[in-house]
Amino acid sequence: MLNNDRLLVQILLLGLLGASLWVLAPFWSALFWAAVLSFASWPLMRWLTRLLRGRQAAAAGLLTLGWTVLVAVPLVMLGFNLADHIKDATALVKDFQVDGLPPPPEWLAELPVVGERLVGFWQTIDQQGAAFFATVRPYLGQVGNWLLARSAQIGGGMLELALSLVLVFFFYRDGPRLAGFVHSVLERLIGDRAEHYLELVAGTVQRVVNGVIGTAAAQAILAYIGFTIAGVPAALVLGLMTFGFSLIMVPPLIWGPAVAWLVWQGEVGMAVFLGIWGMFVISGVDNILKPYLISRGGNLPLVVVLLGVFGGILAFGFMGLFLGPTLLAVAYSLLNDWVADKGPATNPPVGGSPPDKPS
Repeated sequence: MLNNDRLLVQILLLGLLGASLWVLAPFWSALFWAAVLSFASWPLMRWLTRLLRGRQAAAAGLLTLGWTVLVAVPLVMLGFNLADHIKDATALVKDFQVDGLPPPPEWLAELPVVGERLVGFWQTIDQQGAAFFATVRPYLGQVGNWLLARSAQIGGGMLELALSLVLVFFFYRDGPRLAGFVHSVLERLIGDRAEHYLELVAGTVQRVVNGVIGTAAAQAILAYIGFTIAGVPAALVLGLMTFGFSLIMVPPLIWGPAVAWLVWQGEVGMAVFLGIWGMFVISGVDNILKPYLISRGGNLPLVVVLLGVFGGILAFGFMGLFLGPTLLAVAYSLLNDWVADKGPATNPPVGGSPPDKPS
């Protein structure tokens, strides 16, 4: 009877746990980003708490306010600037529909070998522009619906971000208590190795955050410098967009069109400069800084972390940027422990005498 009662209690606990996870399911993304953000900046939280003489709630509030300013203000600026540029792009398309393309630039005809062909291609596009817009007009509604759907997704992402910035306050304030609870659960599950795996997960997430965000910040600064030198308008906005695209590892989607715009304006020299700057400086820093920051202070092979980063993005989306390397790191450590504990036993030498029996 006691065994049946114990089984019933376990079933009820599992049902309660499943119901709790179901309730939290809509907030997983916001909870995840709040946890990653608070965890990555926890050294700053400890320093601020010591500065405020142990007032943890005040330190949590100040740090949350700082993140809100650092994250929300650039996003609002980016949104307003994108809205203005979308209006300009819409006006440009309408001008093309009414007036056609402008005359080809003089430098285009002066290009060796291909100059005349490019001018002829330009004129062909200008002559067929009306027919082209008539052809694509039926699809413009579908494009508008697609953009509307993407805008709704972006709006949902902004709401998740706002919720993450609210939740991060509670992660800061109750961080030690949550860490103690997780440690107790892991000790109950895996015993003395709980501390080791907590340190492993903590170190992996910290290194990935430092590597990804640090590299994206460096690329954004370098991109802003390059755009300013080349005279590209809205250099600050493009720098912020480079930061966002660097997080998903495709910064050329920002500086590449800027190079094309400079070519369009006839600034061939600056276009060559920005292309070289983007290829070898902006994108090149990713190959140097990111591996260094990710591998610094860890005993995991760098290839394990990098495969986790890329594979995690493909498997889980942007959250996989942190989930992937953490899962691979834990799996790699578990296999190492299993191999160390299950090593082959030492056999006695052939022909040797058995050990003496204890008297």
